[in-house]
Amino acid sequence: MTSTDNGPLIVPPSILDTDLYKLSMQQAVLTHFPNVGASYRFTNRTLEDTFTRRCFELFKKSVQEFANLALSPDERSWLERTCPYLKQGYLDYLQSYRFRPEQITITFEPLPEDTNRGQIGIVAEGLWVETIMWEVPLMACLSELYFTVVNTDWDYECQSEEAYTKGKILAESDCIISEFGTRRRRSYRTQDLVVDELIKAYKNTPSCRGRLAGTSNVHLARLHGITPVGTIAHEWFMGVAAIGGYENANGRAMDLWEAVYPNVLLVALTDTFSTEAFYQDFVKDPERARRWTGLRQDSGDPFVYAPRAREIYQSMTIDHTTKIIVYSDALTVDKALALKKQCDEVGFTASFGIGTSLSNDFRSISSGREQKNKALNIVIKLYQVDGKFCAKISDELTKNTGNKEAIRQAKKVFGINV
Repeated sequence: MTSTDNGPLIVPPSILDTDLYKLSMQQAVLTHFPNVGASYRFTNRTLEDTFTRRCFELFKKSVQEFANLALSPDERSWLERTCPYLKQGYLDYLQSYRFRPEQITITFEPLPEDTNRGQIGIVAEGLWVETIMWEVPLMACLSELYFTVVNTDWDYECQSEEAYTKGKILAESDCIISEFGTRRRRSYRTQDLVVDELIKAYKNTPSCRGRLAGTSNVHLARLHGITPVGTIAHEWFMGVAAIGGYENANGRAMDLWEAVYPNVLLVALTDTFSTEAFYQDFVKDPERARRWTGLRQDSGDPFVYAPRAREIYQSMTIDHTTKIIVYSDALTVDKALALKKQCDEVGFTASFGIGTSLSNDFRSISSGREQKNKALNIVIKLYQVDGKFCAKISDELTKNTGNKEAIRQAKKVFGINV
């Protein structure tokens, strides 16, 4: 964090202060779509959470500072050792990569009744291989600024103890977990603290049959000596579908991904166009399904997921007990424990990517710490690629993201009538 006369600027400490799947997807885009253009758009899903004009101005100034970030020789050497699936050609590209703030348009729409407060708009436009890197640090920056200059009714009291307690409960329940909190963290300090306490909690539970698999944040994985974790996000499936059409889009996205990562990072995110639509392609190629390690659940009712996945694997005569399910949708400790119990019964290995409930779980000072000081519910999604609009449907079929015509087209192809 640096300061100006108007307040703090929030700038990532490293270009690796992002989620691993941005690097893995950037390499895939560089391989398959190096000259394709794209645009991303920001959405604040909770409109009652408004930003101030000061926050907007500080955000604009912070984003300009991103241009100074670059991969250091030490960071590159660490990536070579830790992530051997990132090839030398890609690491050369990443070492030369610089954020280009001119790709970002940031606007402020004031409220009619209070011109000092309003909503922020963000659009990123440029080559897909370049703009793909903006999503995570932009969201982390805006979230931290919001909780630095807009919502200040909180502090760090007991945060270390609470993070350790959560980690201890998960460890004692033999859970495999990863910390997934970068995009909507309260602050960089919070996420750093959480990772540190999770490491302590698992080290102090020697009888644990689970493990701390790592963190999605590449920079913090390096600092703390743990594994960076992550595979694919929705935008890969959205982009492949927009470029090549929705017919067999999930299958094509998996095949293109596997061409880059033939033996690693093979956990499939299933809900871009609904999990049932994903299964339409998945069952067509049982050998591919055998090669892929497992599935990731990220929307809808998580408790219907494992029983249905078992049915799908059994229909292909694949032993589902050799597969993993990664849960990553709005997880809490209690939800993770309940899902682990179910997966133990059904026969899957369960893993949990836990984000906001670790990196942005605070209580308000003014309530005597009785009430939550809630996190922002913000997203940045791929909006257009190669001149074509993108769509995301997910397993909450009434909550669609993207261009209306693209959503209609996708639903028609996948037979979704909701």
